[in-house]
Amino acid sequence: MSVLSLFPPGLTALCLMVGTPADPPETAIPQAAQPRGYSIPLIDLADQKHRQIVVDREEGQYLGHPTTVLLEDNRTMIIVYPKGHGRGAIVMKRSEDRGLTWSDRLPVPENWATSRETPTIHRTIDPRDGAKRLILFSGLYPIRMAVSEDDGRTWTGLEPIGNYGGIVAMGCVERLKDGRYVAMFHDDGRFFAEEGRRTDVMRLYQIFSGDGGLTWSEPELIYESSEIHLCEPGMIRSPDGRQLAILLRENRRVRNSHLMFSDDEAKTWSKPRELPGALTGDRHTARYAPDGRLFISFRDTTHESPTQGDWVGWVGTYEDIASGREGQYRVRLMDNRHRWDCAYPGVEILPDGTFVATTYGHWVEGEQPFIVSVRLKLGELDEINAKLIEW
Repeated sequence: MSVLSLFPPGLTALCLMVGTPADPPETAIPQAAQPRGYSIPLIDLADQKHRQIVVDREEGQYLGHPTTVLLEDNRTMIIVYPKGHGRGAIVMKRSEDRGLTWSDRLPVPENWATSRETPTIHRTIDPRDGAKRLILFSGLYPIRMAVSEDDGRTWTGLEPIGNYGGIVAMGCVERLKDGRYVAMFHDDGRFFAEEGRRTDVMRLYQIFSGDGGLTWSEPELIYESSEIHLCEPGMIRSPDGRQLAILLRENRRVRNSHLMFSDDEAKTWSKPRELPGALTGDRHTARYAPDGRLFISFRDTTHESPTQGDWVGWVGTYEDIASGREGQYRVRLMDNRHRWDCAYPGVEILPDGTFVATTYGHWVEGEQPFIVSVRLKLGELDEINAKLIEW
């Protein structure tokens, strides 16, 4: 294990802004600035090959942008990803042993080959009759969806969910207290409507489903700005269940990642607040450990970081995030041999506390990216972190 240099402590955190009533979409950005680097310890797992499992690799073929779902038996995992950078024929594989081994590529509907964007997969439960489904989205215009009623063994083809489109649809899908689901996507003007054009405004949208994901409402605009481009939301519910938070990529690369809260089950959202450098990245995906801490996986886009462009994780508490603190420590999961292209992750948590984080990246110099998972427990990382602090 190598120990990477750490940065000095940064500026004070911003004050918490929670429960702001819904106003017209804001264009102004918060005035205070968070540190562009971080001071918490950095653990490096990149050389620990025993943690790494190759899910799929094909010579000369770009494989990227996976998401995963863990079924209720806590053994079966399904993964989907495109043959290409953010677009291309959708590949699906299945693991029956908690991600230790994976099937060959499975048969999928013919029109999955027409996917134009990153596929995302989610479990839903119909509040009307308790029926369990898997749903898969493919974005741009129009956003399309496929459905499985038998835990991924058979699927429908991709069909439009409405007369609108967007980017990274739907990176997060969360069940609300009333049994409905909220899902989010973003757009810069190119794909929301047919024959759209890029604008300098990034817009964040949400939609709702009351029938377990079979149908979805018209999009609601929850934020837009030309000053900061917030996108790719990753949603977290607070430990007490009362609050939702979304962590957001800042795509202009002028500020850190941002954070928004809802105290009313996604009816309204607070104004965005800048996150510390320690949580700055793309495509945040979070799961709770058995002890209540969070593990969040993302692509490192922190402005001042020795692991910039790599696949990293963050460990801390929900309260750390809500209070603007840096957290406990960061982890480099793998060394990406490209300046940025990696880490649209799936993250699952097993009953024994093992995190199975899975993503794509340029793991071998000069070769196309492929899909790898890394397995870890926070107790193992705590031991490494304790040694770093002693050192």
